[in-house]
Amino acid sequence: MKLQQLRYIWEVAANNLNVSLTANNLFTSQPGVSKQIRQLEEELGIEIFARRGKHFSHITESGQNIIAIAGEILRKSEEIKQIAQEHSDERKGNLSIATTHTQARYALPPIIKSFRQRYPEVSLHIHQGTPRQIGQMVSDGQADIAICSEPLDMYADLVALPAYRWNRWLLVPEGHPLEALQQPSLEDVAHYPLVTYTFGFTGRSQLDDAFQTAGLTPDVVLTAVDADVIKTYVRLGLGVGIVAHMAIEDERDSDLKVIDASHLFTPSITRLALRRGAFMRRYMFDFIHRFAGHLDAATVEEALVTPSVEIPALFDGIDIPAR
Repeated sequence: MKLQQLRYIWEVAANNLNVSLTANNLFTSQPGVSKQIRQLEEELGIEIFARRGKHFSHITESGQNIIAIAGEILRKSEEIKQIAQEHSDERKGNLSIATTHTQARYALPPIIKSFRQRYPEVSLHIHQGTPRQIGQMVSDGQADIAICSEPLDMYADLVALPAYRWNRWLLVPEGHPLEALQQPSLEDVAHYPLVTYTFGFTGRSQLDDAFQTAGLTPDVVLTAVDADVIKTYVRLGLGVGIVAHMAIEDERDSDLKVIDASHLFTPSITRLALRRGAFMRRYMFDFIHRFAGHLDAATVEEALVTPSVEIPALFDGIDIPAR
């Protein structure tokens, strides 16, 4: 049994049983991948993948267990490399961040700029996706840190740490009736069609909860995961935009009128998620501290060994900063 064979079966499973795509991603040949998988199956005396003709049709029951263990072995082998790198050159390595569009576009740029100045030999990789996808990336070891505002409770092996609080602003074209109101109510907002985030992104659930609690049914005419798309359709007159306040850029959005809506909605919290048991490089602690100043290395290390149900108590008395 070879580590390379375990990587092949893991990657084939991750690529929906597409051997050709796996070979391209690993810079090898499709026949080579197929041959190594067949040799591993012959050595084990079982099929990991069931076949229909020359193609894999599904993962066998025993194959699912083997692939899960293979993933753990691959993660541990990567941690061995990281430990060695930490002792040979603590300022050189890789950092993979899985996050949503809003965080990648608006929250991360200044953090990454300062981090790169401090660690020019650390290669940064940003993976964007849905909250579920980015949680899975960290759980599988494909990324080191997940950053999003949605809960990741479905991943028992992840530890979520509060990074910062944020709320929402309304966006309207110049001359819109809401612009004349000093502090519009939910009823005022609900009179107009709305353009906002897709459900499951950027704290959309808090927005829906606010209207539901008030007994209102808003007319959401368009949703998007990208605040820039929301702004585009506000400019076209489709409706009132509701976006995260950090998505407002004074110069680029000067043609739109901004209305503080923080009094209408419960604040959301953006969280950093890490996988329990993962080896943490020093520069990873530094990145986290740059993103959330109250999360120093000692606090993060304590959280990683604290049961998930006790994590909230760990931050009692710590003011989660607003951004």
